[in-house]
Amino acid sequence: MSNTRAAGGIDTSRPHSARMYDYYLGGKDHFEVDKRAAETVAAAYPGIFVCARENRAFMHRATRVLAREHGIRQWLDIGTGIPTEPNLHQVAQSVVPEARVVYADNDPLVLKYAERLMRSTPQGRTTYIEADVNNAAALLSAPELADILDLDRPVALSLNALMHFVTDAQDPYGIVGRLLDALPSGSALALSHCTPDFDPPTWQKVTDIYTAAGTPVQFRSREDVARFFDGLELLDPGVSVGHRWRPDASVGARPVQAPTDAEVSLWTAVGIKP
Repeated sequence: MSNTRAAGGIDTSRPHSARMYDYYLGGKDHFEVDKRAAETVAAAYPGIFVCARENRAFMHRATRVLAREHGIRQWLDIGTGIPTEPNLHQVAQSVVPEARVVYADNDPLVLKYAERLMRSTPQGRTTYIEADVNNAAALLSAPELADILDLDRPVALSLNALMHFVTDAQDPYGIVGRLLDALPSGSALALSHCTPDFDPPTWQKVTDIYTAAGTPVQFRSREDVARFFDGLELLDPGVSVGHRWRPDASVGARPVQAPTDAEVSLWTAVGIKP
């Protein structure tokens, strides 16, 4: 495709990770260049569609568990991506209608769809802020965040399929640590992260595809993902493959045959700040 820009200055000349993810989920908010790149990934790793689906399912389950069992009423979701219903606030507010959610992303593409993230219940509140996880201080001091979240009360920090886009050179553990330092006792970290553990050669191909598309990635081992939870109290079952973290047998959309760990290739966990 020749260099083009869609309305709003969105670059459609190169594949974009958020639009590729939308394609994996069966969405419609992507361009031909994204479809081609996503299909290249799928040719190397056919499980990518399962991985994307199980990532969303983990977010839903983790949100419900934190709302029902741990009294969480506030969420900070960073790396929101293109909205896909049900969005986090819809899941949270289905359990606790007064839930408050701040979505954050540094991608102008997400801003285009942000109105989908603001359809709150009358009792709750949501907002979207343009912010970068690499600048935790600016994100946490955003006036829009202060208008929605009370940082003196527990907040769930939701980092779903985000931190593999933060390489070691960008200090991923320091970033998560600084975000958690700003949250009080009783807050939570819910995180999912792609891993090469079950098929290193395939995930090297995936790394090469994203890098060639201009998106640096660093997929991490179970041990490295567990480091994000240092100092937190992990909820059972600890760091688990996505579909194995508190599976919900009542979800009728789940396939009859469970996916394999290699298909999912996603470490997930939820931890509570003491």
